[in-house]
Amino acid sequence: MTAPRIEADLDKVEQNTRILVDRLAVAGIRVTGVTKAVLGSPAVAAAMLRGGACGLGDSRVPNLARLAGLGTSRTLIRSPMLSQVGRVVLVSDISLNTEAVVLAALDRAAFRERRTHGIILMIELGDLREGIAVADVPEAVRAVLGHPSLRLVGLGGNLACQNGVVPDDRNMGVLSGLVDATEGLHGITLDVVSGGNSANLDWAFGSHDVGRVDQLRLGEAILLGVDPLYRTPIVGLHTDAFTLTAEVIEVAVKPVRPWGDRAQAAFGEAPVRTGAGTVRQAILALGHQDVALDGLRPPAGITVLGMSSDHLVVDLGDHAVAVGDEIDFGVDYGALLRAMTSPFVTTIEQRGPATARTMRQRGGHDDAEPGPRTGTGIR
Repeated sequence: MTAPRIEADLDKVEQNTRILVDRLAVAGIRVTGVTKAVLGSPAVAAAMLRGGACGLGDSRVPNLARLAGLGTSRTLIRSPMLSQVGRVVLVSDISLNTEAVVLAALDRAAFRERRTHGIILMIELGDLREGIAVADVPEAVRAVLGHPSLRLVGLGGNLACQNGVVPDDRNMGVLSGLVDATEGLHGITLDVVSGGNSANLDWAFGSHDVGRVDQLRLGEAILLGVDPLYRTPIVGLHTDAFTLTAEVIEVAVKPVRPWGDRAQAAFGEAPVRTGAGTVRQAILALGHQDVALDGLRPPAGITVLGMSSDHLVVDLGDHAVAVGDEIDFGVDYGALLRAMTSPFVTTIEQRGPATARTMRQRGGHDDAEPGPRTGTGIR
């Protein structure tokens, strides 16, 4: 089988979505499934929808285009680029916005296409990424309401992504208060109060009152089953829906420590290797072009020693591994995103062991068949 590759268990994605949808429904919160970490995969998106997601979101216009035909609302979750407003109104029903000049351009583009484009205004709640200052919200609302081809769908916020600010009753309360004030001032009812992303789950599950928040945009929690604030598993969710597999291209016993004068390595300062004696070392055909090193989780007993552009070096420990064998790795969000967007990593998407697999080919062979797994993560 082609390597390196990402294998996605679509049933686990669906199950994770369903559990989160059901738990959040108790608080009156709906789920928009976010597909940006999987390159806007239609198969993963469909699994989210089967699990009960009310719509889909992505940060990239080409990814949203790939999701056409799934019969659900699509939201651009990054502020639109002025250069792309024409495409934005074609591939998305809603976009998250902060800039008056972009709103005006979206209005003109939507008018040309004889469409009405939905707007969620993003509010700055402390994380210092995108967001309108609280004092400027009334003016921004008036701007949207003044554009005939735009519709104010709601208000939203985003926390934890830039500076790790934790969603809590205080900042979510600010958002809810703005929604009440906006509706009262303009005599309107907002359809969506988009409280944030997967980092909001701890707050949503623990809060007795989520206020006006009625939607979360969930990617990492659905895909990897973890809480982004602390990267801890969420009870009841699968944390292994995605597996990265790489092939061994060299196995040798080598000294633990390098020798000779040393300077910087290919990607800056080389990791310090301590100890004495030898190590049974393997090289895998996987590099920085394919995945984020810090996000790899090797099988128990195998230690990552370093990575260059095209080579991953590991200490095999007691594992019996030969050239041509494959080793499976778990991935975190950054590693998943990098692997899914690498042209050198093949993606295999499957629904359970008894159903046919579908492969999105980006460098492998269409006739590849899955090989047997072992319990050790080595094939």
